[in-house]
Formats: sequence, C-alpha cells, structure tokens
Amino acid sequence: MKKVVTLGEIMLRLSAPSYKRFVQSESFDVCYGGGEANVCVSLANYGLEASFISKVPSNEIGQSAINALRRYGVHTQFIARGGNRLGIYFLENGASQRASKVIYDRANSSISEADLSDFDWNEIFKDVDWFHFTGITPALGDKAATITLEACKKAKEMGLTVSADLNYRKKLWSPKKANEVMTKLMPYVDVCIGNEEDAEKTFGIKAKETDVQSGQINHNAYEEVAKELVNRFGFKYVASTLRVSLSASDNGWSAMLYDGKQAYHSKKYDLRIVDRVGGGDSFASGLIYGLITDKSAQEALEFAAAASALKHSIPGDFNLVSLEEAEALSKGEGSGRVQR
Repeated sequence: MKKVVTLGEIMLRLSAPSYKRFVQSESFDVCYGGGEANVCVSLANYGLEASFISKVPSNEIGQSAINALRRYGVHTQFIARGGNRLGIYFLENGASQRASKVIYDRANSSISEADLSDFDWNEIFKDVDWFHFTGITPALGDKAATITLEACKKAKEMGLTVSADLNYRKKLWSPKKANEVMTKLMPYVDVCIGNEEDAEKTFGIKAKETDVQSGQINHNAYEEVAKELVNRFGFKYVASTLRVSLSASDNGWSAMLYDGKQAYHSKKYDLRIVDRVGGGDSFASGLIYGLITDKSAQEALEFAAAASALKHSIPGDFNLVSLEEAEALSKGEGSGRVQR
C-alpha cells in the first residue's frame, strides 16, 4: 500500500449556520480542517496510508482535532504536542452574489511556533512514497518555513516524490515574502499545483486574457503559465484548477495538467455549491492518488477534477467521498439520481 505524508496546520472551524451572516449568528457549527489535513483525509478514504504531521496543544481541543483525523483513518502518531493554542478560522458561507468570508484567528498557534526538534523526518519518512505540503504552512512564520524546508530536503534525500499546492493566502503574507520563501522550496518539488492567482501572486506569472470573474478562461494562457513554471523550476508536472465564479452559489469547474510536453484538460462541471472550502485540497489529493497509483495523466486529472467537484456538495473541510464515487463521476456517471 502506498504511503503519503503531509505537513501543515489543522484548525478549528467555526461556521455561521444556515448561510447566516456573522452578525446574525448566536451559535457556530464546529468542525476541523486545514489544507494538508484535508488532503490526508481524502487519501485515507481512497485506501492509502496517510499520515498528518503537525503540532497541536496538549489539551482537549488539540485532542479533538487529532480525533477528527483518526475518525477517517489518518495516522497521527507523529503529531507533536505542545504550544498554547489551536488555530481557529471563522467562516460565513456566501450565497448567490454574496461572497463567502473567512476570518483567521491563528496567530501564535502551536504549529507556527514549532521547532525543528519536534519532528524526526528520518523516522517520519521511513518507507514513505510521497510528501505533500502547501504554501499555507511556510506562510505561518519563519519557524514554519524552516521546518517545511527541512522536510523537503529530507524527503528528496530519501527519494520521495514531493508535491506542493501553492495556495497563496493574502491574509498570511505578501507576494514579496511568498516569492522569497517559496522560491527556496521549489527545487525540491516534483508536482506543483496552483490556480491563476497562486502563480501570479507567488511567482509573478500571470495567465493572459483570463478573467475568472467574468467567466473568461484562456486555456492557452494557462498552458503558458505551466510551461513557464516547468522552465523555471524543473517540475515533472504542473496542475491547475480552473474555477469560473459565476456567483457564490454557482461555479464552473475544470482542471489542467501539464507534463512538460503535453497539456491535458478535464471535462467541465457546473457546480451548485454547498461548501467550497477544501475544493482545491480535494483536487490535490485526487491528483496525488491518480499519479501514485500509476493512472495515465488524463485519467489522474479526470479523477482529481471529479473528486473535487463532488467535494463542493459536502459541508465541512473534508472531502468525504469514496473512491468508487469519484471513479464513477470521472467516467461520466454524474446524473445525481437517487441510488437505491
């Protein structure tokens, strides 16, 4: 069985219920999530051995976050304990023309103040095939960036495939800082994942004649961005989700994969959104699963696009779809008819 390790922050998510605004809410719905944790849950659901690496406080809230991962079969034995708090984010789900909103309360979280000594990468990466991280983790601070770089170096030294989802977050760092830190990490990366904003904000590479707000996507421009990333960093694969935001409720969704020679495009899905948080993570996990199980480039891309399309129908951060459901949609079984 293939083994995957991810490194990142798991957070407590507090959501305003029933599409209410924050100012209307007298209670919050509770769940846990975070970029790399979301990827781990999906991969465990698909039958891989998935281990999540992080640091959480030694209290009941930290344990609750760990329990949320264990519930879905994620290995948590290498999660460090300590620090003062678990990061929190508040979510207001948008609808129609009202956009969703996220407010972070994650300063001085346990993972942002972790030390290199908290993680034994030789032990963590023993017999592991794949390592995944996102741009969110090094954005948490200099300590987290140093830990991410150390993990990448050790993963490459031990022969793992390394993937990175750029995941630029303007509330965490500036384009200048993102470029400085992520440029140092990219030489260790084999598979780069990111959308049009990620490539532009992190590396200054812009998709020409593309405006996702108006529904205009230039596939040739995305291919040029992928080629530039390969030329600059030597990636084996570059993948991008192509989201057309018609409104907070309705999106067009497809994806592209470039292997250094050829660009592949998935079928397009018209989404009616229940919860879009974790959509990119579900694409990343689908792509990892497709590539690590030796699917063809087109098959891996179609699986990833289908899995992430399904995620948009599920409340919470985690993509709780089965391997069979994602496979079926990737092969065209998407009528939504009741299964009896």
